Amino acid sequence: MSDDIGIDLGTTTIIAYNKGKGIVLREPTVVSIDKNTNEIIAYGKEAHRMIGRNPSNIEVIKPLKDGVISNFTVTTKMLKHFIKKILGKKVFAPRLMICVPAQITEVEKRAVIDAANTVGARKVFLIEEPVAAAIGAGIDISKPSGNLVIDIGGGTTDIAVISIGGSVVSTSIKTAGNKFDETIIKYVKKKYKTLIGERTAEEIKMKVGCVYPREEEATILVRGRSLDSGLPVEIELNDQEMLKVLLPDALKIIEGLKSTIEKAPPELVEDISEKGIYMTGGGSLLYGIDRLIEESTGVKVMIAQDAISCVAIGTGKALDNLDTLDSKSNK
Repeated sequence: MSDDIGIDLGTTTIIAYNKGKGIVLREPTVVSIDKNTNEIIAYGKEAHRMIGRNPSNIEVIKPLKDGVISNFTVTTKMLKHFIKKILGKKVFAPRLMICVPAQITEVEKRAVIDAANTVGARKVFLIEEPVAAAIGAGIDISKPSGNLVIDIGGGTTDIAVISIGGSVVSTSIKTAGNKFDETIIKYVKKKYKTLIGERTAEEIKMKVGCVYPREEEATILVRGRSLDSGLPVEIELNDQEMLKVLLPDALKIIEGLKSTIEKAPPELVEDISEKGIYMTGGGSLLYGIDRLIEESTGVKVMIAQDAISCVAIGTGKALDNLDTLDSKSNK
């Protein structure tokens, strides 16, 4: 087994790829802390189960926001915990390839590198999320030909035109999976005067959420807390109202896509017209978003086979091909 590890350090999920073994870790990017002792008591899935159910002395924290580190200390401890979990009893220091949003600042890059060095990495490389997504989707990015990738994660949507191993033009917008959830929570609160949690909003998004008309009607019964009585209530939501609620957010992604295409050289745009647009990330599985993009751009859209894991797989595979990566994509 190689000691090279590729990490998709996402806002909502951390996924790790180990050469020779494939995906070896998939955990929520969440930790819970005892506020009295300031010690971390749970990571990942165990901490995620506490969301909305934690007592006052336990704080549930998401140490990344919009794809970047917002709490350095907690992120470092979380990385150390998960890397130890991957390596087991092995004592060697791994090489790490970590993905970052397309439009990350130098300060934010340094925070990721410092966090990786703190956990004892032998060497640290960074790669832009859309570049990693393209590699993970099996696209040959080494040739002088344009490839357009949209990676819709939890905190950011990263859009890039890739050629000869790197991003030619890229855009990173803060409308992604979490924003869709927030929009649903706000809608239910305003329309039904009912409070629901993040997990309920995500379930609604998956079951009846859409940004293009569904072929069959879909409804869901969800429970929340009435703002009027303070008591539990049950409400029914359907796909048609979710379409109206989520479409404005989806259109922001399309605006970012069109802006990226407009900045690309004409030769690469011609390549994209022939090859189509590749979509990755959990957000690409929102019902109808591929058809909406296809209709809005006139370019065929393909969702990667393992859309959720594409970035992590590409991040790991990139360690085999460091020479093909653009200097902007690794440090």
